[in-house]
Amino acid sequence: MNAPTTELPVVVIGAGPAGLAAAAHLIDQGIEPLVLEAGQRAGAAVREWAHVRLFSTWGEVVDPAAEKLLAPTGWMRPDPATYPSGGDWAEQYLQPLADVLGERIRFGATVTGVSRAGRDRVVDADREAQPFVVHFTTADGREERVFARAVIDASGTWATPSPAGGSGLPALGEKAAAERITYRVPDLKDPTVRARYAGKRTAVIGSGASAFTALAYLADLAKSDDGAGTKGVWILRRGISGSTFGGGEADQLPARGALGLAAKAAVDKGHTDAVTGFRTEVIERDAEGGLVLVGEDGRRLDAVDEVIVLTGFRPDLSFLDELRLALDERLQAPVELAPLIDPNQHSCGTVYPHGHRELSHPEQGIYLVGMKSYGRAPTFLAMTGYEQVRSVAAAIAGDLDSADRVELTLPETGVCGGAGLFDTPDAADADGGCCAPAPQLVQLGAPAAVRAAAEEAPAGGCCGS
Repeated sequence: MNAPTTELPVVVIGAGPAGLAAAAHLIDQGIEPLVLEAGQRAGAAVREWAHVRLFSTWGEVVDPAAEKLLAPTGWMRPDPATYPSGGDWAEQYLQPLADVLGERIRFGATVTGVSRAGRDRVVDADREAQPFVVHFTTADGREERVFARAVIDASGTWATPSPAGGSGLPALGEKAAAERITYRVPDLKDPTVRARYAGKRTAVIGSGASAFTALAYLADLAKSDDGAGTKGVWILRRGISGSTFGGGEADQLPARGALGLAAKAAVDKGHTDAVTGFRTEVIERDAEGGLVLVGEDGRRLDAVDEVIVLTGFRPDLSFLDELRLALDERLQAPVELAPLIDPNQHSCGTVYPHGHRELSHPEQGIYLVGMKSYGRAPTFLAMTGYEQVRSVAAAIAGDLDSADRVELTLPETGVCGGAGLFDTPDAADADGGCCAPAPQLVQLGAPAAVRAAAEEAPAGGCCGS
């Protein structure tokens, strides 16, 4: 490869919110991007949760550089105070932005490997002078490659959900029961999906916004004419504490707080039972074909018909194996970023302002941004990704003053003091940390004011990523 590196494009992996914003910021810096997207349309992952409403408003999920790029087309941002669904976000913002970018995006291009041209990860000699080489397959199965001056990986984590097993591995029997397990919030407006859960007993494993959404959906189904007998069983690996349902009315993202209150109402009104301190090790079938969850302590729960696993996501790092990355051994996030987002320590939703320096690696010119930058950490917001890619694009352009001028203030959840660990049962709850009392089946009561707020909660919510 003999072309000057600066004449090459910057390859952006993924045409989701962070990837498209990265392309817009690169253009703003006078740098040509090439976006490689495995799907056939912009926001392919977002479209898979099109039915879920974000807990961020339109004012928080539109990138400034992208809006600048869209302005000449006559595009107008929807009411900034309203909450889009995933489908709204994809159709009304991501797709128009992709249309403006035009041939700068290659759809149906699945990246299979990234390296330095002529250098595997072992070779030091003249390494930094070599461009990146990106291998990808096309929709018709052809293999291609492209050279790049830098690579921004905004491929997200949607395709690699975490399993039900409490050890981080799939529970024994989880794969065998795959037809009865989903790792997504179900769309209960779809008649086929609705019939799958109506009148059934469904376990929901997880403790974040997605689990809250699923519990609220199932509670709504239970109250409907066609949902009689619908019952949720909420499986929590930790105990119930003041932080279990998020920040509630103290959350600076009101819809996010209301979502937790909706989940609390589902339990309070008897539509859902909560099982605490339960870490799934085995999923068995009983004589009637029901699924029996067995915990690491040997407890066996009553059989359920369906299981919804919402235990987070993890990054796919397989195609970056030839690069020299510095990743935290626990979170699989960049080592400089990991301490700022570690869920073992943080639950406030506020993240110290960060940009290209926290996202850099020993291999200069490669950046993991967006949800992928958080590795296994949860609660990523779109505005975090937009500030990341602004800083990264400025750094690639050589404008370090702008790249280092990172300013980001995130809305607080109202829950501070650490998330609490499942194996620290004595953790104090006064500051909002989760304690882990003895495993039990509980039904929670809520004050009248809390119940009223929960009933007004949005139908769903999702991190803006």
